[in-house]
Amino acid sequence: MFAASSLSKTATKALFLRSSSAAVQQSCSRPFALLVSSSSSSLRQNARFLSSSSSSSSSSTQRPFEILGIQQIAIGSANKSGLDALWKGIFGFDQPVATMRMEAENVVEDILKVGTAPFEVEVDLMVPIDENKSPKVHVPPLNHIGLWVDDLPQAVEWMKSQGVRFTPGGIRPGAAGHDITFIHPKGNDEFPISGNGVLIELVQAPPEVISAMGSKK
Repeated sequence: MFAASSLSKTATKALFLRSSSAAVQQSCSRPFALLVSSSSSSLRQNARFLSSSSSSSSSSTQRPFEILGIQQIAIGSANKSGLDALWKGIFGFDQPVATMRMEAENVVEDILKVGTAPFEVEVDLMVPIDENKSPKVHVPPLNHIGLWVDDLPQAVEWMKSQGVRFTPGGIRPGAAGHDITFIHPKGNDEFPISGNGVLIELVQAPPEVISAMGSKK
């Protein structure tokens, strides 16, 4: 508690993500590398929040915040062996940085890190403790995505004024220690703008992420 399919030839830094397990290295030599660009301009361009298509709105409104990049991707499945087969067996992330069991959230999740700080993306593999109980973290399979924001309070205030619907709970500390809030996957009459079926987490970026990812402020 987020890498593009193609990378710029001018990107000067990339990380070959591989298993740290000696057994895996000896038995499975992968003829590929998963790469994360460390170009701040590339990350900002690929992960920037899509603004409203209204030309009048974009021309007359100055956003008091900036979406800096992808902070995390959370994937849910009732089939843990399936998640492990891809992410740990094929991709090579067989050493999660943490594993958490939260009874109240009905979830056991492995937390993976892709890339290097401060550009790393957290990938959460979420499996329900009881798939018949709520919350059903495996429905939908893309549980949520998280975005770094340089000024979360300003972002929430402005988005609400533009008709964005947020989930109950407001801004609060997240599991990783950063303040967070969530954009609701469905809109309503009062707040018609939503995640369009996707739960979106907004995460207050720490100073080192803001600096590295090039906030205009």
